[in-house]
Amino acid sequence: MSIKKKILYVQTSGVDNPERAYAPFILATTAAMMNIDATVYFVIKGITLVKKGEAEKIKIGSFPSLKDVMNQAVKAGVKLVVCEQSCGLLGIPRGDFTKEANIVGAATLNDLALSADAVLCF
Repeated sequence: MSIKKKILYVQTSGVDNPERAYAPFILATTAAMMNIDATVYFVIKGITLVKKGEAEKIKIGSFPSLKDVMNQAVKAGVKLVVCEQSCGLLGIPRGDFTKEANIVGAATLNDLALSADAVLCF
């Protein structure tokens, strides 16, 4: 029996840098379709991407909106997690995030990174 591979995408860029917003969702969706356990961890300004109403505002070129890409990722099984300490740093209340995003502590990032087969940062 083979063990399922894990990949972690760490998103530090937020709504102020929309051209960096698509990559983790597209790559994580691709990983999930390859039967790889994919997680996107939002930290620092990256948490703004999963704030309610923000992803709908981001659309670049002929790509679908970021919200559509995010929905595809979640449908494929990608897990979205938000750094609780970053919420405090930016003053964003816990209830201001999309329902798909789970708030977790900083130790979770360390645990995810240590258990992942690969970690990519954006």
